[in-house]
Amino acid sequence: MKVLIVNTYDRGGAANACMRLHQGLLNQGIDSRVLLKEKLNAHIPYSYVCAPKQDKLSKFKTQLFSLFPVLKRLVSIGDPSKDTLFLERRAKALELFSFPYANYDITEHQLYKEADIVHLHWVAGFLDYRSFFKNNTKPVVWTLHDMNAFTGGEHYTETSLEIDAHGCPIPRQLTDAEQKLFARILKLKTQLFKTVDYLHIVAPSRWLAKAAHDSTVFKGRPIVHIPYGLDETVFMPQDPELARTRLNIPQGKTVVLFVADSITNARKGFVYLERALQGLQRDDVVICAIGHTHSAFSSVGQVIELGAIDDDQLMAMAYSAVDVFVIPSLMDNLPNTVLESLMCGTPVIGFPVGGITDMVQPGENGLLTEGIGVSYLLDTLQLFLNGEFKFDRVSIRQQAIKRYALGVQAKAYHELYLKILRNN
Repeated sequence: MKVLIVNTYDRGGAANACMRLHQGLLNQGIDSRVLLKEKLNAHIPYSYVCAPKQDKLSKFKTQLFSLFPVLKRLVSIGDPSKDTLFLERRAKALELFSFPYANYDITEHQLYKEADIVHLHWVAGFLDYRSFFKNNTKPVVWTLHDMNAFTGGEHYTETSLEIDAHGCPIPRQLTDAEQKLFARILKLKTQLFKTVDYLHIVAPSRWLAKAAHDSTVFKGRPIVHIPYGLDETVFMPQDPELARTRLNIPQGKTVVLFVADSITNARKGFVYLERALQGLQRDDVVICAIGHTHSAFSSVGQVIELGAIDDDQLMAMAYSAVDVFVIPSLMDNLPNTVLESLMCGTPVIGFPVGGITDMVQPGENGLLTEGIGVSYLLDTLQLFLNGEFKFDRVSIRQQAIKRYALGVQAKAYHELYLKILRNN
């Protein structure tokens, strides 16, 4: 069985989940290959780059622009498309938006021709919907990492963008331009998928599975639920005292961890956590921040900033060094950070949204707030810090292994592939 995994990048949240599955399939003895638009990680085995389409006009433009770079700038400035203008005017705090077309033809690549199954993942800016679904002759599995496949271009249909004076989300109002563009893209996707019978949709979270099933684009189509997997031999508990010593985290304090991949992204909910931490006013609590935080925690007390961490072993050390991991996302699929924390035996606090409700069982491996807002998050943090709940870190890890071990995920996909090929 030859499986071709298709993903735009080899770095980022969705890419991490995708590459972990690739490794899990290889571990199962499955012939897995990865086709990428951009390759940044040289350590991923059997991963390759797909070149963009080069028709005669495109080749001429490329040669011309290479000789006269100023022409490229003049063309882009003098003739801005409506799509480009839309993206430029879109609120910066919103999640990514992408269009269903791209200058790539995956079906022309040799790896595609050799594959028995094509497994799409996060393919924004890489998959050209019209040409791919017109030319494809292979069974296709599509793992959804967000909502983009069935929306009018948004990767998450965010219902709020700002926060009010009481710390609650303000409902978002779509502009006329947004409504018209979303409708146009939805119409295109709906028409394309009407005649596609070789497509098998997988959602890592129950929330995303329901959203896809209820959508206009995939309405009525079966959705398979397969959670992400994680290598339990990498993400495993380490000695907490030793971990704190190595990371320069003080002993004898309660440490709250936050992983910030984008503090300006409204969906990530950083402002809710910032205001909740401002309300704690406790000397016995230390905030540990990972990522590009740009000193955003300067007003919340004692903070240790570890910076961006790309090493899984070091991330496992960080999870082991802290008492609790807090994720303030307002919408999310099945966050890798929550899986990583649980696999290391560290409890999680979050809002009752998306796939977070799949992973966090209140009182067993973490806590969910009673609602979405600063006061709800602050109250839940206080409950944890006051010792209202006792968590068994060994039990948390055991349950995580049972549900999210890499082998569990790879086996589920292997069985799905076999079923598809038998029925094809």
